[in-house]
Amino acid sequence: MRLGINLGYWGLGMDADNTAVAQEADRLGYAVCWAAEAYGSDAATVLAYVAAKTERIDVGSAIFQIPARQPTMTAMTAATLDALSGGRFRLGLGVSGPQVSEGWYGVKFDKPLARTREYVEIIRLAMSRERVAHDGANWTLPLPGGPGKALKLTVHPVREHIPLYIAAIGPKNLELTGEIADGWLGIFFAPEQAALSLDPLRAGRAKSGLTLDGFDVAPNVPIVVSGSDSAEDLAAAADGLRDYTALYVGGMGSKEQNFYNRIACRMGYEQAADEIQAKYMARDKAGAAAAVPQQLIDSTALIGTRDRIADRLRAYADAGVTTVNLAPVGFSLAERVLALRTGVEALEQAGLA
Repeated sequence: MRLGINLGYWGLGMDADNTAVAQEADRLGYAVCWAAEAYGSDAATVLAYVAAKTERIDVGSAIFQIPARQPTMTAMTAATLDALSGGRFRLGLGVSGPQVSEGWYGVKFDKPLARTREYVEIIRLAMSRERVAHDGANWTLPLPGGPGKALKLTVHPVREHIPLYIAAIGPKNLELTGEIADGWLGIFFAPEQAALSLDPLRAGRAKSGLTLDGFDVAPNVPIVVSGSDSAEDLAAAADGLRDYTALYVGGMGSKEQNFYNRIACRMGYEQAADEIQAKYMARDKAGAAAAVPQQLIDSTALIGTRDRIADRLRAYADAGVTTVNLAPVGFSLAERVLALRTGVEALEQAGLA
Protein backbone atom coordinates (compact mmCIF):
# COMPACT_ATOMS: atom_id res chain seq x y z
CA MET A 1 0.00 0.00 0.00
CA ARG A 2 1.22 3.49 -0.84
CA LEU A 3 0.83 6.81 0.93
CA GLY A 4 -0.22 10.12 -0.58
CA ILE A 5 -0.55 13.58 0.91
CA ASN A 6 -3.48 15.93 0.32
CA LEU A 7 -2.60 19.61 0.69
CA GLY A 8 -6.22 20.70 0.37
CA TYR A 9 -6.75 24.28 -0.72
CA TRP A 10 -4.01 26.83 -1.31
CA GLY A 11 -4.19 30.47 -0.30
CA LEU A 12 -5.42 30.03 3.29
CA GLY A 13 -2.35 31.59 4.88
CA MET A 14 -0.31 28.37 5.00
CA ASP A 15 1.28 28.40 1.55
CA ALA A 16 4.88 28.29 2.79
CA ASP A 17 3.97 25.43 5.10
CA ASN A 18 2.21 23.61 2.26
CA THR A 19 5.40 23.81 0.21
CA ALA A 20 7.42 22.44 3.13
CA VAL A 21 4.89 19.61 3.63
CA ALA A 22 5.10 18.66 -0.06
CA GLN A 23 8.89 18.68 0.07
CA GLU A 24 8.97 16.57 3.23
CA ALA A 25 6.54 14.10 1.66
CA ASP A 26 8.83 13.95 -1.37
CA ARG A 27 11.83 13.27 0.89
CA LEU A 28 9.95 10.57 2.81
CA GLY A 29 8.98 8.69 -0.34
CA TYR A 30 5.27 9.51 -0.55
CA ALA A 31 3.78 8.43 -3.86
CA VAL A 32 1.65 11.45 -4.70
CA CYS A 33 0.79 14.98 -3.56
CA TRP A 34 -2.74 16.18 -4.29
CA ALA A 35 -4.16 19.71 -4.40
CA ALA A 36 -7.83 20.71 -4.38
CA GLU A 37 -9.92 23.52 -5.82
CA ALA A 38 -13.38 24.90 -5.12
CA TYR A 39 -13.86 28.63 -5.70
CA GLY A 40 -10.55 29.95 -4.40
CA SER A 41 -7.15 28.73 -5.54
CA ASP A 42 -7.06 26.67 -8.71
CA ALA A 43 -5.33 23.30 -8.56
CA ALA A 44 -3.41 23.53 -11.84
CA THR A 45 -1.28 26.50 -10.79
CA VAL A 46 -0.59 24.96 -7.39
CA LEU A 47 0.48 21.66 -8.93
CA ALA A 48 2.85 23.35 -11.37
CA TYR A 49 4.46 25.13 -8.43
CA VAL A 50 4.68 21.99 -6.28
CA ALA A 51 6.15 20.01 -9.17
CA ALA A 52 8.88 22.64 -9.55
CA LYS A 53 9.67 22.43 -5.82
CA THR A 54 9.87 18.62 -5.65
CA GLU A 55 11.82 15.89 -7.39
CA ARG A 56 10.13 12.47 -7.28
CA ILE A 57 6.62 12.68 -5.86
CA ASP A 58 3.68 12.62 -8.29
CA VAL A 59 1.36 15.63 -8.32
CA GLY A 60 -2.38 15.17 -8.72
CA SER A 61 -5.56 17.21 -9.02
CA ALA A 62 -8.08 16.31 -6.34
CA ILE A 63 -9.97 17.55 -8.15
CA PHE A 64 -10.19 19.53 -11.37
CA GLN A 65 -13.84 20.54 -11.44
CA ILE A 66 -15.60 19.42 -14.60
CA PRO A 67 -17.82 22.54 -14.90
CA ALA A 68 -14.76 24.79 -14.63
CA ARG A 69 -13.05 23.78 -17.86
CA GLN A 70 -13.80 22.59 -21.35
CA PRO A 71 -12.59 18.98 -21.65
CA THR A 72 -10.05 19.93 -24.29
CA MET A 73 -8.58 22.55 -21.95
CA THR A 74 -8.30 19.90 -19.24
CA ALA A 75 -6.42 17.69 -21.72
CA MET A 76 -4.09 20.60 -22.50
CA THR A 77 -3.49 21.25 -18.81
CA ALA A 78 -2.86 17.57 -18.06
CA ALA A 79 -0.40 17.22 -20.93
CA THR A 80 1.41 20.41 -19.91
CA LEU A 81 1.66 19.43 -16.24
CA ASP A 82 2.89 15.97 -17.20
CA ALA A 83 5.58 17.51 -19.39
CA LEU A 84 6.64 20.11 -16.82
CA SER A 85 6.81 17.55 -14.03
CA GLY A 86 8.73 14.96 -16.03
CA GLY A 87 5.85 12.48 -16.14
CA ARG A 88 4.59 12.90 -12.58
CA PHE A 89 1.02 14.14 -13.10
CA ARG A 90 -2.21 12.36 -12.14
CA LEU A 91 -5.53 13.74 -13.39
CA GLY A 92 -8.34 13.73 -10.82
CA LEU A 93 -11.80 14.88 -11.94
CA GLY A 94 -15.13 15.55 -10.27
CA VAL A 95 -18.45 17.20 -11.04
CA SER A 96 -18.30 19.44 -7.92
CA GLY A 97 -21.78 20.24 -6.57
CA PRO A 98 -24.82 22.22 -7.71
CA GLN A 99 -24.03 25.29 -5.59
CA VAL A 100 -20.54 25.71 -7.06
CA SER A 101 -21.37 24.50 -10.56
CA GLU A 102 -24.34 26.82 -10.99
CA GLY A 103 -23.36 29.62 -8.60
CA TRP A 104 -19.68 30.01 -9.52
CA TYR A 105 -19.38 28.61 -13.05
CA GLY A 106 -22.90 29.16 -14.39
CA VAL A 107 -23.08 25.54 -15.54
CA LYS A 108 -26.34 23.67 -14.95
CA PHE A 109 -25.86 20.73 -12.60
CA ASP A 110 -27.78 18.09 -14.48
CA LYS A 111 -27.04 14.56 -15.67
CA PRO A 112 -23.65 14.47 -13.92
CA LEU A 113 -22.98 10.84 -14.89
CA ALA A 114 -23.51 11.43 -18.60
CA ARG A 115 -21.50 14.64 -18.42
CA THR A 116 -18.59 12.86 -16.70
CA ARG A 117 -18.56 10.01 -19.21
CA GLU A 118 -18.54 12.39 -22.16
CA TYR A 119 -15.89 14.60 -20.56
CA VAL A 120 -13.56 11.63 -20.05
CA GLU A 121 -14.15 10.41 -23.62
CA ILE A 122 -13.06 13.78 -25.04
CA ILE A 123 -10.02 14.01 -22.75
CA ARG A 124 -8.88 10.53 -23.70
CA LEU A 125 -9.36 11.28 -27.39
CA ALA A 126 -7.38 14.52 -27.11
CA MET A 127 -4.62 12.90 -25.04
CA SER A 128 -4.24 10.19 -27.68
CA ARG A 129 -3.25 13.02 -30.06
CA GLU A 130 -5.96 12.05 -32.50
CA ARG A 131 -8.00 14.78 -34.14
CA VAL A 132 -10.84 15.65 -31.79
CA ALA A 133 -14.25 15.14 -33.39
CA HIS A 134 -17.11 14.57 -30.96
CA ASP A 135 -20.87 14.81 -31.24
CA GLY A 136 -22.48 14.45 -27.82
CA ALA A 137 -25.24 15.77 -25.62
CA ASN A 138 -22.95 18.27 -23.86
CA TRP A 139 -20.15 19.00 -26.32
CA THR A 140 -19.94 19.12 -30.11
CA LEU A 141 -16.45 19.46 -31.56
CA PRO A 142 -15.95 21.06 -33.97
CA LEU A 143 -19.11 23.16 -34.14
CA PRO A 144 -21.03 22.39 -37.33
CA GLY A 145 -21.54 24.90 -40.11
CA GLY A 146 -18.65 27.17 -39.16
CA PRO A 147 -14.92 27.64 -39.67
CA GLY A 148 -13.91 25.21 -36.91
CA LYS A 149 -12.05 22.05 -37.81
CA ALA A 150 -11.00 18.96 -35.90
CA LEU A 151 -7.68 19.68 -34.23
CA LYS A 152 -5.21 17.54 -32.37
CA LEU A 153 -3.14 18.28 -29.28
CA THR A 154 0.25 19.74 -30.21
CA VAL A 155 1.88 19.01 -26.82
CA HIS A 156 3.50 15.60 -26.36
CA PRO A 157 2.88 14.27 -22.83
CA VAL A 158 5.81 12.43 -21.28
CA ARG A 159 3.70 9.29 -20.96
CA GLU A 160 1.29 7.70 -23.37
CA HIS A 161 -1.25 7.23 -20.58
CA ILE A 162 -1.78 9.72 -17.75
CA PRO A 163 -3.60 8.08 -14.81
CA LEU A 164 -7.17 9.36 -14.56
CA TYR A 165 -9.09 9.36 -11.27
CA ILE A 166 -12.68 10.32 -10.48
CA ALA A 167 -13.95 11.57 -7.13
CA ALA A 168 -17.22 9.71 -6.56
CA ILE A 169 -19.58 9.10 -3.65
CA GLY A 170 -22.93 7.78 -4.87
CA PRO A 171 -23.33 4.17 -6.06
CA LYS A 172 -24.01 5.04 -9.71
CA ASN A 173 -21.07 7.46 -9.87
CA LEU A 174 -18.86 4.85 -8.21
CA GLU A 175 -19.89 2.29 -10.83
CA LEU A 176 -19.08 4.74 -13.62
CA THR A 177 -15.71 5.42 -12.00
CA GLY A 178 -14.88 1.73 -11.99
CA GLU A 179 -15.89 1.48 -15.62
CA ILE A 180 -13.97 4.42 -17.13
CA ALA A 181 -11.22 5.52 -14.71
CA ASP A 182 -7.86 4.26 -13.49
CA GLY A 183 -8.51 5.12 -9.86
CA TRP A 184 -10.99 6.41 -7.32
CA LEU A 185 -10.62 9.40 -5.01
CA GLY A 186 -12.81 8.67 -1.98
CA ILE A 187 -13.85 10.45 1.17
CA PHE A 188 -15.38 9.19 4.44
CA PHE A 189 -14.21 5.67 3.65
CA ALA A 190 -14.54 3.20 6.53
CA PRO A 191 -12.67 -0.10 6.05
CA GLU A 192 -15.40 -1.96 7.95
CA GLN A 193 -17.95 -0.73 5.40
CA ALA A 194 -15.75 -0.99 2.32
CA ALA A 195 -18.48 -2.75 0.34
CA LEU A 196 -20.45 0.51 0.15
CA SER A 197 -17.78 1.80 -2.24
CA LEU A 198 -15.97 -1.24 -3.55
CA ASP A 199 -19.01 -3.23 -4.70
CA PRO A 200 -20.13 -0.52 -7.16
CA LEU A 201 -16.52 -0.01 -8.28
CA ARG A 202 -16.22 -3.75 -8.97
CA ALA A 203 -19.49 -3.70 -10.90
CA GLY A 204 -18.15 -0.89 -13.07
CA ARG A 205 -14.88 -2.69 -13.67
CA ALA A 206 -16.82 -5.79 -14.69
CA LYS A 207 -18.64 -3.76 -17.35
CA SER A 208 -15.25 -3.14 -18.94
CA GLY A 209 -14.19 -6.76 -18.51
CA LEU A 210 -11.79 -5.83 -15.71
CA THR A 211 -11.29 -6.41 -12.00
CA LEU A 212 -9.96 -4.12 -9.29
CA ASP A 213 -6.44 -5.41 -10.00
CA GLY A 214 -4.39 -2.41 -11.09
CA PHE A 215 -7.15 0.02 -10.11
CA ASP A 216 -6.05 2.57 -7.50
CA VAL A 217 -8.47 2.74 -4.55
CA ALA A 218 -7.29 5.99 -3.00
CA PRO A 219 -9.45 7.51 -0.24
CA ASN A 220 -8.63 10.78 1.48
CA VAL A 221 -8.03 10.02 5.18
CA PRO A 222 -7.57 12.71 7.85
CA ILE A 223 -4.86 11.93 10.41
CA VAL A 224 -4.37 13.21 13.96
CA VAL A 225 -1.46 11.85 16.01
CA SER A 226 -2.11 11.67 19.77
CA GLY A 227 0.18 11.14 22.73
CA SER A 228 -1.57 7.97 23.88
CA ASP A 229 -4.51 5.76 23.01
CA SER A 230 -6.41 6.54 26.17
CA ALA A 231 -10.10 7.31 25.82
CA GLU A 232 -9.39 10.93 26.70
CA ASP A 233 -6.64 11.37 24.11
CA LEU A 234 -8.64 9.65 21.38
CA ALA A 235 -11.63 11.85 22.15
CA ALA A 236 -9.39 14.92 21.95
CA ALA A 237 -7.98 13.74 18.62
CA ALA A 238 -11.48 13.17 17.29
CA ASP A 239 -12.47 16.65 18.45
CA GLY A 240 -9.90 18.02 16.03
CA LEU A 241 -11.97 16.58 13.18
CA ARG A 242 -15.44 17.60 14.34
CA ASP A 243 -15.57 20.92 12.48
CA TYR A 244 -14.33 19.27 9.28
CA THR A 245 -16.88 16.45 9.48
CA ALA A 246 -19.74 18.79 10.39
CA LEU A 247 -18.90 21.07 7.46
CA TYR A 248 -19.16 18.22 4.97
CA VAL A 249 -22.09 16.33 6.47
CA GLY A 250 -24.04 19.43 7.47
CA GLY A 251 -22.89 22.36 5.39
CA MET A 252 -21.87 21.19 1.94
CA GLY A 253 -24.58 21.87 -0.59
CA SER A 254 -28.23 22.21 0.35
CA LYS A 255 -30.58 20.08 2.42
CA GLU A 256 -31.73 18.36 -0.76
CA GLN A 257 -28.30 18.03 -2.39
CA ASN A 258 -25.56 17.06 0.06
CA PHE A 259 -23.66 14.00 -1.15
CA TYR A 260 -21.65 13.72 2.07
CA ASN A 261 -24.77 13.68 4.19
CA ARG A 262 -26.08 10.84 2.05
CA ILE A 263 -22.97 8.74 2.54
CA ALA A 264 -23.19 9.26 6.32
CA CYS A 265 -26.76 7.98 6.09
CA ARG A 266 -25.70 4.96 4.05
CA MET A 267 -23.13 4.22 6.75
CA GLY A 268 -25.91 4.03 9.34
CA TYR A 269 -25.75 7.53 10.84
CA GLU A 270 -29.10 8.81 9.58
CA GLN A 271 -30.23 10.38 12.86
CA ALA A 272 -26.87 12.03 13.51
CA ALA A 273 -26.63 13.23 9.90
CA ASP A 274 -30.06 14.87 10.14
CA GLU A 275 -29.14 16.56 13.42
CA ILE A 276 -25.77 17.78 12.11
CA GLN A 277 -27.38 19.22 9.00
CA ALA A 278 -30.25 20.87 10.87
CA LYS A 279 -27.89 22.58 13.29
CA TYR A 280 -25.45 23.60 10.57
CA MET A 281 -28.24 25.07 8.46
CA ALA A 282 -29.40 26.99 11.54
CA ARG A 283 -25.86 28.44 11.81
CA ASP A 284 -25.19 26.48 14.99
CA LYS A 285 -21.81 25.22 13.86
CA ALA A 286 -20.67 24.37 17.36
CA GLY A 287 -23.80 22.30 17.92
CA ALA A 288 -23.33 20.58 14.58
CA ALA A 289 -19.76 19.67 15.46
CA ALA A 290 -20.81 18.34 18.85
CA ALA A 291 -23.43 16.14 17.17
CA VAL A 292 -20.84 14.27 15.08
CA PRO A 293 -20.49 10.73 16.51
CA GLN A 294 -16.95 9.88 17.54
CA GLN A 295 -17.36 6.48 15.89
CA LEU A 296 -17.98 8.14 12.52
CA ILE A 297 -14.73 10.06 12.90
CA ASP A 298 -12.75 7.10 14.19
CA SER A 299 -13.91 4.80 11.39
CA THR A 300 -13.05 7.27 8.60
CA ALA A 301 -9.84 8.83 9.93
CA LEU A 302 -6.53 7.81 11.46
CA ILE A 303 -6.37 8.93 15.09
CA GLY A 304 -4.13 7.83 17.93
CA THR A 305 -0.55 6.73 18.38
CA ARG A 306 1.68 5.20 15.73
CA ASP A 307 0.75 1.71 16.95
CA ARG A 308 -2.96 2.36 16.61
CA ILE A 309 -2.52 4.02 13.23
CA ALA A 310 -0.49 1.01 12.05
CA ASP A 311 -3.38 -1.27 13.03
CA ARG A 312 -5.83 0.91 11.15
CA LEU A 313 -3.61 0.96 8.05
CA ARG A 314 -3.71 -2.84 8.06
CA ALA A 315 -7.50 -2.59 8.08
CA TYR A 316 -7.42 -0.24 5.08
CA ALA A 317 -5.11 -2.60 3.20
CA ASP A 318 -7.25 -5.63 4.07
CA ALA A 319 -10.32 -3.77 2.81
CA GLY A 320 -8.71 -3.26 -0.61
CA VAL A 321 -7.26 0.26 -0.36
CA THR A 322 -4.12 0.68 -2.47
CA THR A 323 -3.26 4.31 -1.64
CA VAL A 324 -4.09 6.16 1.57
CA ASN A 325 -4.06 9.90 0.92
CA LEU A 326 -3.32 11.45 4.29
CA ALA A 327 -4.80 14.83 5.20
CA PRO A 328 -2.85 15.97 8.27
CA VAL A 329 -4.98 17.98 10.66
CA GLY A 330 -3.48 20.93 12.47
CA PHE A 331 -2.43 24.41 11.51
CA SER A 332 1.20 24.15 12.58
CA LEU A 333 3.89 22.85 10.27
CA ALA A 334 5.28 20.72 13.12
CA GLU A 335 1.94 18.90 13.55
CA ARG A 336 1.64 18.20 9.84
CA VAL A 337 5.22 16.98 9.51
CA LEU A 338 4.73 14.74 12.56
CA ALA A 339 1.69 13.22 10.84
CA LEU A 340 3.69 12.65 7.65
CA ARG A 341 6.50 10.87 9.48
CA THR A 342 4.11 8.88 11.64
CA GLY A 343 2.32 7.70 8.51
CA VAL A 344 5.55 6.31 7.05
CA GLU A 345 6.59 4.69 10.33
CA ALA A 346 3.13 3.16 10.82
CA LEU A 347 3.11 1.79 7.26
CA GLU A 348 6.46 0.14 7.88
CA GLN A 349 5.33 -1.18 11.28
CA ALA A 350 2.25 -2.68 9.64
CA GLY A 351 4.44 -4.45 7.10
CA LEU A 352 2.80 -2.63 4.21
CA ALA A 353 5.67 -0.50 2.91
